[in-house]
Amino acid sequence: MKKALLLFFLTGFLSAAHAQIRIDTSAYVKDNKQLYAVVVSQNDKVVFSQYFNGKTDTTLYNNQSLTKSVMSLLMGIAIDKGYISSVDEKIVKYFPQLSEDTDKRKQTITIRQIMNQASGLWHEDVRNMRQYLTLQDPTSYVLKQPLVSEPGKVFYYSNAGTHLLSAILTKATGMTTLEFAEKYLFGPLGIQHVHWNKMLDGYYDGCGLYSVEMPTADMNKIGSLLLHKGRYNGKPVVPKKWIAELLNPAIFYHTPWGFDGSTYALCFYHYNDGTPITFGLGWGGQFLFVIPAKKAVISVNESIDNATAIKTSNLFLEKIFPMIYQQLK
Repeated sequence: MKKALLLFFLTGFLSAAHAQIRIDTSAYVKDNKQLYAVVVSQNDKVVFSQYFNGKTDTTLYNNQSLTKSVMSLLMGIAIDKGYISSVDEKIVKYFPQLSEDTDKRKQTITIRQIMNQASGLWHEDVRNMRQYLTLQDPTSYVLKQPLVSEPGKVFYYSNAGTHLLSAILTKATGMTTLEFAEKYLFGPLGIQHVHWNKMLDGYYDGCGLYSVEMPTADMNKIGSLLLHKGRYNGKPVVPKKWIAELLNPAIFYHTPWGFDGSTYALCFYHYNDGTPITFGLGWGGQFLFVIPAKKAVISVNESIDNATAIKTSNLFLEKIFPMIYQQLK
């Protein structure tokens, strides 16, 4: 009898927890053909999980530039384990060909600057994206191109530059990026279903042009690490020192997208309108919001259709996110 009452109580509690967030009646949601998945966790419990437009909880979603945020955690783990000395290590160590480049400024570029989108390295755009993706050696290509700005001075978003993180991780550890992730990040989090594409240079995509794909709930687990000083189920996964730096970066840059007034550092965005929010952002509305004050993580996947990508992303930020946030007690 006591067990039955306990089960009844727990079932009622969980139902109430799931019911506390309601967004499905909003026109911004029910008429939204671009929205695929929203998972919200608070106090280490999933309080909302809903899938739209034929998607399910087992779908592997194209996370686009959330790949960068995953890479950030992997870099922190690699530094902690001694594979990489520091985020301020110069990349010439891994790409010795830079020693022979006529522009000696390239020898000063650091891992931090790449992760801050301030390396000054060439970047692809809509005009040359397809060409970049067909390159047999995109890593060498970006290193050979003229710098677009002084390293460390200007926020200049470069997917091509960020892909170098995957090459650095592979060179430093002797493992592929996926092998390293499975051993030190995905494995400890119980993430079993992942698809990660390689660029033509043989390195797993480090920037999100091809993307790391996984269920939305698994991306939510990754976000939870930022709430718990890098721990999952009480066990350390990412060093707490790295998590502290991600949440409060010493060097950051203002960005033209995300919430109005957002900043960027170490492959994460930051926004503070009274309550600090750290978030990852991928093309088309792929989001990972971490809200420490609410002990909440919100993971989102949407369509990556180029024709609607910017509109879709802005709609979530401006209309749907506020509905969810207001219901987080």
